[in-house]
Amino acid sequence: MRCWRLFWIGLLWALSAGAALAALDAPPGCEPRIVSVQAARAAPDAPELRPVEGWVDVTVPDVWTRRWPDWSGSVWYRIDWIRGAAAGCAAADVPVALGIDGVSVTGEVFSNSDLLWRDVSLVEPLSRSWNVPRWWVLSSSGLKNGANSVWVRAVGPAGLSPGLGAVRVGDTRWVAGEYGSAQWRQRTVYFINAVLCAMAAVLFLLVWALNRRGRFQDQSGQAPAYGWFGLMALCWLAYLSTYLALTPWPWPDSLTRSRFSLIALIGYALCVCKFTFRFGGQDLPRVEKALHVLAVVGVAALILPSPDAVIPWLDRVWQATMMVILANGVQFQWHAWRPRSGSRRMSHVLLALCWLVFVLVGVATLFSVVDRWQVARYWAALSGLSVIGLVMLLLGAQLVRQMRRMEHFNLTLAERVNDARTELAQALAREHARALENAKLQERMQIAHDLHDGLGGSLVRGMALVEQASEALPNERVLSLFKTLRDDLRQVIDYGSSAGANVPETPVQWAAPLRHRYTRILDELDVASEWRIAPTWLGPYRPSALQCLGLTRLVEEALSNVIKHSRAHRLCVMVDVRTEEAQQRGVLEVRIEDDGTGFDVAAVQRAGLSVGMRSMAARADRMGAVLDIVSGPHGTAVSAILTLSRAAPDAR
Repeated sequence: MRCWRLFWIGLLWALSAGAALAALDAPPGCEPRIVSVQAARAAPDAPELRPVEGWVDVTVPDVWTRRWPDWSGSVWYRIDWIRGAAAGCAAADVPVALGIDGVSVTGEVFSNSDLLWRDVSLVEPLSRSWNVPRWWVLSSSGLKNGANSVWVRAVGPAGLSPGLGAVRVGDTRWVAGEYGSAQWRQRTVYFINAVLCAMAAVLFLLVWALNRRGRFQDQSGQAPAYGWFGLMALCWLAYLSTYLALTPWPWPDSLTRSRFSLIALIGYALCVCKFTFRFGGQDLPRVEKALHVLAVVGVAALILPSPDAVIPWLDRVWQATMMVILANGVQFQWHAWRPRSGSRRMSHVLLALCWLVFVLVGVATLFSVVDRWQVARYWAALSGLSVIGLVMLLLGAQLVRQMRRMEHFNLTLAERVNDARTELAQALAREHARALENAKLQERMQIAHDLHDGLGGSLVRGMALVEQASEALPNERVLSLFKTLRDDLRQVIDYGSSAGANVPETPVQWAAPLRHRYTRILDELDVASEWRIAPTWLGPYRPSALQCLGLTRLVEEALSNVIKHSRAHRLCVMVDVRTEEAQQRGVLEVRIEDDGTGFDVAAVQRAGLSVGMRSMAARADRMGAVLDIVSGPHGTAVSAILTLSRAAPDAR
């Protein structure tokens, strides 16, 4: 209680001290004071002339449509004031200032007979001074010692609340201070509003656009709310232009600009509701359809009527739009604060508080006894600034939370990726070990095939030569057989280096070693041999070194089988090279035919006992060749067809 008493005592002392200091500024009774304010309609054909009759007493700020509802044009205001007449006043030495909070929509000001100010255009398109405060220091030469008059001509259409703002006459410091306050209320606040709206529109429309392109993922599912808030800020910025603009540009006249401002307000109300629904997670399809219908009706009511017929609709559309905005704020209070089974979302509560500020300011101004001119100013300045600022902070905070959530998700994802990478590395290591084992197995199988086809064939040929010889072989012949075995063994050992060997220049050069080795053995076994070898490769179509080696082993195995099993008398080895231009490829065919006893190919393949046949099939598969074996009572034919593409490496 003692604290409260001290507070009230201090407040009363401060007020008393302020009054005392104000009293010291000028002698008692010396302050200029307004004695009367009157208004009269100007003659339509001569609006620049001051009326002689029709004057009525008014109070400022004034909106003349209260007494003259349909009057559009010019109205003259006469403000009579006097200097203090108390004893001791040096009236002529005290400077006097005049301040006016605005002339709606435009006008001119006189001090007695002296012109103080005239707006740029007093005819359509009218200049806009309704929300522009001004002040002047009155020239002492143009003032009288007694009564003086300030004449103000206000020009404006009936639908734009035409009239005169607050007027003050007095000490220059006081008038200048009041002008500064009015400048803050009527200009600076709206400019700050406009800057905030522009920033909000750019920021949140950009976030919404990035979300549509997939660059920003909103895990809360409220990404559309950002887009609607950006549009809301854009519409509010367009509506604020009516408070800041000094001309109707780009519109041809003041009524058209007013229509545009109200259309922007309708868009603002629609975006406010859509943003609220999306942000609050409300699913109200019927309400949204009704809002769309109301918006279309409101826009039509502003666009379709003629200039004279649209004037009554301006106030109705403004009031209806305000009611929609207030209704949206009221319904969201129930949505945010109602009891729920789950926890109440703090973001909804904060938005509800923002809308509550809007509702309270709107209700207070709608039902205020202050003129509508001031209602529009206060509502737009206070509620717009507070709501835009608070909602920007709310959405910004939510955006920051979502970005932090994304950062946490990215960290978690990075950890999981590292874990997966470790597991993948381990799996790759295991697969690499298996691949090494498989490679070793393949290498062993390859060596086995090479030993069988190369060294084994040479052994078979040597054994056959020894068995079928009619007499003992000379040492030179036996030494030749051993050298052949040595060369075959070296060829098996040098298989890896053979992969990088050069491709013979012609098929004849490729077949020459085979023909040299086997012709003598076949001759000694009384087997007539014929070698039909293509003279050259065909252009770029030629086999690789590995394919040449594989074909060599395949032919050796086929010839060894002829020597061991066929008991043939004739043998033919053919190497054919041809091209297929339509398919851009070459074909190499190697064919070995004999007239021996033959065998059952299917039975041997089913039994799986022939190492030679399996070896030939494996080699053909590795080369990409097609192996075909046909055998019967009159002989056997083994063919291998290899496709050569133009892209095959040229191993020359």
